[in-house]
Amino acid sequence: MDITVTPDVFKLAQVFTISRGSRTQAEVLTVRVTRDGVTGWGECVPYARYGETLENVTDMIQGVSGSVTRDALYDLPAGAARNALDCALWDLEAKSKGQRVWDLAGLPEPQPEITAYTLSLDTPDAMQAQAAKNAFRPILKIKLGTPDDMPRLEAVRAGAPNATIIVDANEGWSAAVYADLAPHLVRLGVALVEQPLPAKDDDALIGLNRPVPVCADESCHDRDSLAKLKGKYDVINIKLDKTGGLTEALRLRKAALEQGYKVMVGCMVGSSLAMAPATLVAQGVMFTDLDGPLLLAEDRETPLLFDAQGVHSPAASLWG
Repeated sequence: MDITVTPDVFKLAQVFTISRGSRTQAEVLTVRVTRDGVTGWGECVPYARYGETLENVTDMIQGVSGSVTRDALYDLPAGAARNALDCALWDLEAKSKGQRVWDLAGLPEPQPEITAYTLSLDTPDAMQAQAAKNAFRPILKIKLGTPDDMPRLEAVRAGAPNATIIVDANEGWSAAVYADLAPHLVRLGVALVEQPLPAKDDDALIGLNRPVPVCADESCHDRDSLAKLKGKYDVINIKLDKTGGLTEALRLRKAALEQGYKVMVGCMVGSSLAMAPATLVAQGVMFTDLDGPLLLAEDRETPLLFDAQGVHSPAASLWG
């Protein structure tokens, strides 16, 4: 088995800003695993919030040797490196056996799922303009997490009066801020709030009235995270770059649903190759947020199809 990893850069359609900073391009790693002349591939997005860089994730991937299996990858921590390798192994098996990944996983063929579309953090006027431009989309996710969020939220609602709104605070609030904003979130029809508090401070959510459901993002990575979420969150956000691949994402989804959580399936800003495995996890969940390719100015040669029905499962020529 031969494993190669290469960095790739995809330009964004416009500057993308969250409370932690801005970017103009998506920097990803593409992993290819070759065995008996067949190559499977996967993509990951190293994330600085979790101490990941292109360099240290590359080193971790290159440190894997031998005829590795998906179960053996659990020797690696949940994160970007394991994700790319795990997804590449799924793709390799599908190509080697001439089957689709969902058949190998014992799942029905994925159907299109409506995805949220993310509006990046900006001035209220600019966010209202973004919202108006995308008001035809059923679900808008807005990046907040600053002391001046209410004018932005009001502006987005004015720009897209009929859209379902998800708010992502990116750990930028406190319990007191959430409690103060909650009535306004209800008034403006916000359906979900992602990670309002820093993960290290989220014990403050215990016992807090949550009129708008709260979703764990930075606080939830894999199944080991679930024990610490009880009483704090109503929903978990599953991202393959956090779980360490499709294998754990499917296991996490099953465990979370069994424990009474609702599920959101999200993504980092990456190409269609990164989103493709997540379409299997997103089937029937509360919210799908796989809009990464919609934020790009350029994509993989065979991109995912997005239309009025939502994001479709990948063509075999892309992945799986």
